[in-house]
Amino acid sequence: MTAHVTYFDRTMALLEELRRSQMGAIDAAAELFAERISRGGLVLLFGAGHSRMMCEEMTPRQGCFPGFVAMVEHSLSNHAAIVGSNGLRTALHLEKYEGLAEEMLKSYAFGRDDVLMVISTSGIRPVIVEMALGAKARGLPVVALISVEHCRAASSGHASGKKLIDVADIVLDNRCPPGDCVVEIEGLECKTGPASTVTGAMLINMVRCETAERLVRRGSAPVVLPSHQSVGDTAVEGQLERFYDSYRRSLAHLFQ
Repeated sequence: MTAHVTYFDRTMALLEELRRSQMGAIDAAAELFAERISRGGLVLLFGAGHSRMMCEEMTPRQGCFPGFVAMVEHSLSNHAAIVGSNGLRTALHLEKYEGLAEEMLKSYAFGRDDVLMVISTSGIRPVIVEMALGAKARGLPVVALISVEHCRAASSGHASGKKLIDVADIVLDNRCPPGDCVVEIEGLECKTGPASTVTGAMLINMVRCETAERLVRRGSAPVVLPSHQSVGDTAVEGQLERFYDSYRRSLAHLFQ
């Protein structure tokens, strides 16, 4: 079997595991999100490094809607250069710096109906654990998207000894193995083929869709971001403006 077929088969198997094992957690997260958004609350999403992609998969994205806010810190995730300025070394070092997450949290005026969702496959880095602990100290429920197997197998990097799985109220498991990669190739020292992007995006989109449906049931149908590729379509342009206005209003309490 060739490597690309192996990756496909193993990643598809992980997606099937999501379907078998994660429906209860998806329902719980979507119900919490719909309840809080319908009351004017926000779901803030945080991830360091590659996990930032899951935050941006949720918002801004075609089909997204007000209620979700990506807390993106470039110093922790903008490392496309790898070496040199804004490289990978700096971001990896900052993830280990206790006190950094608290400074990020101080930048927001959280409301009583807000929620924090933390995305981290390992769930052990100090900035991740501190972000979750800081949210809980402020009265926010915490939803985690992690690899449960990886998190349980690894040691915490935080001084408290806690991991994200120990702090979260609801846990979504991306089902990835420790180390994330799923393909072994003879002659290659390490595995390749990380799968958490695929399974994480599936989970977060399932949560998005279920949240939207539950908001509609509550009589709080959200204003959805349309595809903006239809140049000259006045209906799309009008919907886009409604989305911008609705999103702007949703953020008001965060910066008061």
